Amino acid sequence: MSLFQDTPLPNLIELRHIYQSYDGGKTFVLEDFNLLIEDKPAQGQFVVILGPSGCGKSTVFRYITDLQKPTSGEVLIHGKPVDASKRASMVFQQYSSLPWLTALDNVALPLVYQNVPPLERKERAMEMIKLMGLDGHEHKYAQYPTLSGGQLQRVAIARSLIANPEILLMDEPFGALDVNTRLAMQDLLAQIWLKFHPTIIFVTHDITEAVYLGDDIYIMKRPPSRIVEHVHVDLPFERSKDTKRLPHFIELVQEVEDKMMRVAAG
Repeated sequence: MSLFQDTPLPNLIELRHIYQSYDGGKTFVLEDFNLLIEDKPAQGQFVVILGPSGCGKSTVFRYITDLQKPTSGEVLIHGKPVDASKRASMVFQQYSSLPWLTALDNVALPLVYQNVPPLERKERAMEMIKLMGLDGHEHKYAQYPTLSGGQLQRVAIARSLIANPEILLMDEPFGALDVNTRLAMQDLLAQIWLKFHPTIIFVTHDITEAVYLGDDIYIMKRPPSRIVEHVHVDLPFERSKDTKRLPHFIELVQEVEDKMMRVAAG
C-alpha cells in the first residue's frame, strides 16, 4: 500500500512524510513522499516503481540502503530507523562486480565482511552460482567480455541475495541488456522470487516488464515527486511467458500505460 493504513501484516519498509531539498528548502525533489511495504511471510512482495526520469526513484533507493538521508521524514525497516546493519542489497543497471575478482569471489564477498569461514562461504557462494546458471564460469573474472552482460547481472543478483535475502533493490537492472537476455533475466528473477520469497523493489521504464514481474506497481510524478497512482497486479503468483498472452495481462498493461500518460500530462 502507498498510504499508511492498519492491516494485520507487519510493516517491512516505511518511508513517512519524506521531503528532499538540495537548496535549503527553496525547491523539493520529493514532497510528502509516503510508501509502505508490508512483510508477507513465506511469500515476500514484488513492488515495481515507475515514473519519469528525474522523479527521484533512485533517491528512494538510497534512503532504504542508508546511503542518503532525507531532508526530513522517517525511513524505517521493521519499525526502526534504517542504518548500516539493516542495509538492503542493491543491483544496478551498470555492472557492479569487481573485475579483478572471479565470479565466485564476487558472490562470496559479502560473506567475507560477515566473517563467515572460508570453506563455508565458498560452499554457499557455489550454491548461488549454480542457482544462477553460472556453474562452469565461477573461476572467470567478473568483467566484460569475459562474462556477458546477462552473466554479470546474474553475479550481481547472486551477491545481493547472499548478502541480504530479505530485501533486494533493483534499479533498472536489465536496462542495458539485449531483448532476449532481458526476457531470460525476467524469468530468472521470477523464479528467484518463488524460491527465496524476498521483498523485491524494482525500478523500470518498461511497462510490460513491470506487469509481468510485479504484484504492486506504484507510479511517481515529476518533482516535487510523490506516489500518485497504484495498480495491484492480480495475476497468478507463478508466471511464465504464457502469462503475457492472457487477456487480463494485456488489460493491466493498458491500464498502467493509461495511468502513466495521465501522470505525464498532469
